[in-house]
Amino acid sequence: MNQNEKILEVSHLKKYFKAGKGVLKAVDDVSFFIRKGETLGVVGESGCGKTTCGRTCIGIYDRTEGEVLYKGKDVHSLKGQDKKDFTKEVQIIFQDPYSSLDPKMKVGDIIAEGLRAHKMCASKEEERKVVNDLLETVGLNAEHATRYVHEFSGGQRQRIGIARALAVEPEFIVCDEPISALDVSIQAQIVNLLIRLQKEKGLTYMFIAHDLSMVKHISDRVCVMYLGTIAEITDSGSLYSNPLHPYTQALLSAIPIPDPKVEEAKNRIKLEGELPSPINPPEGCRFQNRCKYACDRCRCERPELKEVEPGHWVACHLTDK
Repeated sequence: MNQNEKILEVSHLKKYFKAGKGVLKAVDDVSFFIRKGETLGVVGESGCGKTTCGRTCIGIYDRTEGEVLYKGKDVHSLKGQDKKDFTKEVQIIFQDPYSSLDPKMKVGDIIAEGLRAHKMCASKEEERKVVNDLLETVGLNAEHATRYVHEFSGGQRQRIGIARALAVEPEFIVCDEPISALDVSIQAQIVNLLIRLQKEKGLTYMFIAHDLSMVKHISDRVCVMYLGTIAEITDSGSLYSNPLHPYTQALLSAIPIPDPKVEEAKNRIKLEGELPSPINPPEGCRFQNRCKYACDRCRCERPELKEVEPGHWVACHLTDK
């Protein structure tokens, strides 16, 4: 496997929604790539456009502008067999296992839906074996196939959602906040399961979350989003050891440290002001009204995402100095 092969390339992607008389700019001119076999973590506050970006990248939402290439093909122009191949190779694990699984269907039928749609099993017997194997893979039992989802805990339901995504043997999975609806005690189990599956099956992940400590655990690189734009992208180690964007610095300073003395002594960066509306975002830098370093240039000129160190991209005028 070529570690530098880009499986997903996103260029100047925009996704706008009509909101009354205005326009909600959920994703506003973002560009990034994901290499085959890696995990790109996408983080930011609620409402920053993470989920909309992920769903637009895999064609659940139409784009407003820009381009998304999966293995060199435009995701939003796929038709016929190419479209069918894409829906097999690319899957999503949803945030809420309570609402993303049909309560009227048995677990075995939920997992087998994709197998049937793509005619992957020659017989009912083969289908049953595949479903049972998938249940075992995600830490459940074959007997669970005959039950309904209301009989399971939140963590078990998310495992069913993962089994459903794995059924069609995908290469790329968007994990849309797959742990945020779960108890903290279960979150690490699900993340460790995803890491193990990635190693075993050579999967590529776009892992969307707002928990920076969990993102560090699973991600090779991290993309920080703010109000529909990208603030910073770099490898996981660099982001946590050398954050360059003021917003990233503030986010990282808020991560609790389990040592009380270290926690008490650390410098917590408190963001000023309110998160602006994506319907009426500020001119220039989106972060300017909450940034203590903001200058006149920040208020009138939007910063470009620039590579300031090898593999470290930042959208901030301060990096020019």
